[in-house]
Amino acid sequence: MEASKILPMLKKKLAFLSGGKDRRSGLILTIPLCTEQTSMEELSATLDYLLGIPSEKCKARGFTVIVDGRKSQWNIVKTVVLMLQNVIPAEVSLVCVVKPDEFWDKKVTHFCFWKEKDRLGFEVILVSANKLTRYIEPCQLTDEFGGSLVYDHLDWLNKRLVFEKFTKESTSLLDELTVINENEKGSQAEKDRSSESNILPSFDPETVLQTGHELLSELQQRRFNGSEGGGGGTAWSPMDDELLAQPQVMKLLDSLREQYTKYQEVCRQRSKRSQLEEIQTKVMQVVNWLEGPGTEQLRTQWGIGDSIRASQALQQKHEEIESQHSEWFAVYVELNQQIAALLSAGDEEDLMELKGLQQQLSDVCYRQASQLEFRQNVLQSAHEFHMTAQDMSQQLDGLLGMLCADVAPADGAAIQQTLKHLEEKLKSVEGALQSLREKGQVLLDQMSTQTSFSYGKDVGIENKENIDHIHSVMEDMQLRKQRCEDMVDVRRLKMLQMVQLFKCEEDRLLESTYDYGRQLLQATVVLCQSLRCTTRSSGDTLPRLNRVWKQFTVTSDERQHRLEMASAFHTAAEKILRESPELAELMVDVEAYEEVETVGKGLLDRLTVPVIFPDGSEQFFGSPGDMASSAESIRERMKLVEEKRFLQEEAEQRLDEESLEAGPRES
Repeated sequence: MEASKILPMLKKKLAFLSGGKDRRSGLILTIPLCTEQTSMEELSATLDYLLGIPSEKCKARGFTVIVDGRKSQWNIVKTVVLMLQNVIPAEVSLVCVVKPDEFWDKKVTHFCFWKEKDRLGFEVILVSANKLTRYIEPCQLTDEFGGSLVYDHLDWLNKRLVFEKFTKESTSLLDELTVINENEKGSQAEKDRSSESNILPSFDPETVLQTGHELLSELQQRRFNGSEGGGGGTAWSPMDDELLAQPQVMKLLDSLREQYTKYQEVCRQRSKRSQLEEIQTKVMQVVNWLEGPGTEQLRTQWGIGDSIRASQALQQKHEEIESQHSEWFAVYVELNQQIAALLSAGDEEDLMELKGLQQQLSDVCYRQASQLEFRQNVLQSAHEFHMTAQDMSQQLDGLLGMLCADVAPADGAAIQQTLKHLEEKLKSVEGALQSLREKGQVLLDQMSTQTSFSYGKDVGIENKENIDHIHSVMEDMQLRKQRCEDMVDVRRLKMLQMVQLFKCEEDRLLESTYDYGRQLLQATVVLCQSLRCTTRSSGDTLPRLNRVWKQFTVTSDERQHRLEMASAFHTAAEKILRESPELAELMVDVEAYEEVETVGKGLLDRLTVPVIFPDGSEQFFGSPGDMASSAESIRERMKLVEEKRFLQEEAEQRLDEESLEAGPRES
């Protein structure tokens, strides 16, 4: 019987085991009767429960029953005493009926118990509360009988509920853990079946163990009833060792810890197997996708496109494929970390399987990653090849446009600039073609290694189309460049002839003879006819030639004369300024100073005079600002020479004075 099922009866305290003992070490059972009518059925159920607590050894020493009748009637007391014969006839050794202070008919009561003595099997005595200590020590009696034993019924009841709850849960938990642990020792098939079933016990082992430890701590402190005693007496717990509470709890705890330790190991092994199976499942998912849909995606992507737009579309498609692969590669990284953790703490029997899974996963992922990288490199090279081809095509179109346009240069300088521009364009095209060849060769080299990444698929047709396309583009660019070079050669010859034409026109204006100019004019006409262009010469060419030549001659003579004067001035001034006035032997002649002054003044005057041509027209050299700057430079030079002359005169005067002073001293 469990206390929880008769909890309302137990709370009424119809009977209780206080923990006290008689002089024979028998337990004291107290039945406190009250003024209210006591239910014999409830009392009988309460006694059945209480008598089921002590051990058989304890029961053999007999019980001393205290029937407290001070607040009850004699008929009820008599009924209770008679009921003890049916409930615990063999265990009762003495029944002490505590009589009330009011008078009971002694003759009747004594006659009644004496009459039933042989049939009852135990002795019944009537005793007042203050005389009860004749039969039981005061320390074994509770305070209502004048004893010092402290007893708290509600606290005892709560502890009893905890004990029974722990006993029930721990016993059930032990049975479940034993079954689980025994199943784990069976065959692999039994392990698989047990792993498929729910291995969680009905109760939490940690909670049950904690409850047991707390309960054991209470028992070891002899505080099961929640009291430490009072009045100088010693508290006595009905859950003492003699009642098998503490040994039973300790035994249950030991068994529970043992089975729970085994259960934890079982859970660890099952968790490891489950984790290993989960990892194996995920590994196969990654491997199957990479070798299945992932590989199929790459098998269909072998082209390089025929333009920049087509190669960009292929790159975008490849990025989508890489994005899908990256999700599985993330799973691979996570699985690899989990496998590494299991390898560092795994059992010897699992190492080979884990290493095999790790190697298989790594091989597939690295192979797929290599193919993705190779495909990305091919597409990048193809994109660069098409970009270079498009750039060269645009350059050739621009060069062809220049060559097809009519050219009408104004002079030889414009022709030279045009030729230079053509050469630069041609050189740029040559560089673009060289770059195209290099990038095409890189792409061809990659095409030659593509077969090793085909996973058994024949990519010869696709490679042949790609290789033919690369060669076709390079050959087409080579032919277009050759045609442009031929047209550049023709344009270059025409430009050189036009340069010669302009040179002839310039030369005929610079020569002094009319006959040479006329010859040049005739040559000009011939060149213009051969080049199919009109001449810039007209009927006034010869008079204009004579006039310009005379102006050039006059200007050239004047320019030469001024340069000669400037050279003479600067030479003389530089010679004077280099001399040192402190040395007498290096003094400059007065004529040199006068020459510098004369030439300088003449040069200044010449700068202010314009050039007068034979037709009476005039023209100044340079701008007024240039003339003013030149004149200022000449004046500065003349000023320096004048200062040098002044210093020299002072030096000569000082020497004369020194010679005059030296003459009288000698005489």
